[in-house]
Amino acid sequence: MNTQDTPSSLASDGRWSALYKAGAVAALLAVFVFRRNLGAELSLLASFGLVRGVPVAPPTIAAEWFGLFHDNRLVALTYLNFFDLFEYALLGLVFLALWAALRRASPGAMLVATTAGLIGIAVYFASNQSLAMLALSERYTATASDAQRSAYLVAGEALLAANNPDGIYQGAGIYISLFLVLLAGLIISVVIWRSCVFGKAAAITGLLANGIGMCYFVTLALLPSIYWLPHPISAPFRVIWYFLIALRLFRLGRKKGNP
Repeated sequence: MNTQDTPSSLASDGRWSALYKAGAVAALLAVFVFRRNLGAELSLLASFGLVRGVPVAPPTIAAEWFGLFHDNRLVALTYLNFFDLFEYALLGLVFLALWAALRRASPGAMLVATTAGLIGIAVYFASNQSLAMLALSERYTATASDAQRSAYLVAGEALLAANNPDGIYQGAGIYISLFLVLLAGLIISVVIWRSCVFGKAAAITGLLANGIGMCYFVTLALLPSIYWLPHPISAPFRVIWYFLIALRLFRLGRKKGNP
């Protein structure tokens, strides 16, 4: 990068103003509304007695899931990470806005990062089983045939084998998605560090958030008793990272630069 480059020369472009603003709003929503793994927060609230009628842990088998869907559909969807779909959709907007802001700073790296991130998001959408489990639960409840009920239970167990929030090991899609999204975040953070568009604070928090998140795969393979630990450690850095990105994108959205 040329030392004469400035944030305005690298990122200002009136054509991308709407995308910058959309990415900024998406980043803030990802922090304050649609956070990942809301089921863990719900379990924590239930364990302290702050919410009633909610199990302190997700069900473990299909029959229990169908029962929870029957009793409280919203809680069941939360435990099955349905709201993570919104989080990942918002993250897709953030990735696109970051590509627009950093495309001149490092075109190749941003192309790789954005492609990896969007593929990871698409894989997660294909791997999330919440709506499929909802459909099975409705059919299970509606039928009076024992044979059909058994078939729906078998189908439910097959879905849980790929995406069970109470299990340590998930289907390949969940891991591929998480790895690609974290990899995209790491590459983007390196580009931010080397550019002058977002500042060093955004680069450092991004490296910490995504780097610590990557440790999930190490703990999963070598220390499964604490496989969950990297997520809560990285979460505060991710919140700060999104917030810093949102502030800068809002400023870029107000600029009226030239192509």
